[in-house]
Amino acid sequence: MFGIHDLLLFLVSGLLLNMTPGPDTAYIVGRSVQMGWRGGAAAALGISAGCLVHVFGSAIGLSALLTASATAFAVVKWAGAAYLVYLGVTQLLARRQMVREESVVAGTPVVRLRQVFWQGALTNILNPKVAMFFLAFLPQFVAADAPHKPLAFLLLGAIFIVNGTMWCLGVAVVAARAARRVRGSSAVMLWLNRAIGGLLVYLGVRIAMLEAR
Repeated sequence: MFGIHDLLLFLVSGLLLNMTPGPDTAYIVGRSVQMGWRGGAAAALGISAGCLVHVFGSAIGLSALLTASATAFAVVKWAGAAYLVYLGVTQLLARRQMVREESVVAGTPVVRLRQVFWQGALTNILNPKVAMFFLAFLPQFVAADAPHKPLAFLLLGAIFIVNGTMWCLGVAVVAARAARRVRGSSAVMLWLNRAIGGLLVYLGVRIAMLEAR
């Protein structure tokens, strides 16, 4: 259908890639521990939304443009790096009382889930490495003479994102259940907040060091 081949291999490969621990998983786990399963779910859905943008980009050729144009690559790279470093520094400088107030009050998370969602989405959207991944991965399962390549990319991307979202939501639930006691300590929450901030700064630096190929 649409020139797609080796669909089973695609499903297995996509599942293994989604299960491989990485920065996205670390962000989801961190938010789950900090805010409960709702925070982790918001992070997971945000990251999936970012992936969806990249899938559309691959389908209409934006990812190819990003890979081919050094200027476009540099603009996205530095914008993403600056945004991540800004978020990370904000987390690192948060005071203990602020972290406590933003984490859990009487078992109810009060941090805006919309903020967590958009942080996850923008972290993914502004990462040119993700765009290059989809551009390299999806075409492997589409025939060169496929009559509707954009539709094939969209279908494969949707399958990949759905599977990844289900996995990430499961990670969020497990992490949240395992961290119920942790959320009662403001000191632990402070250090967790700093760990998330450090992760975001690290991702920003990594993106800044990427080179177009």
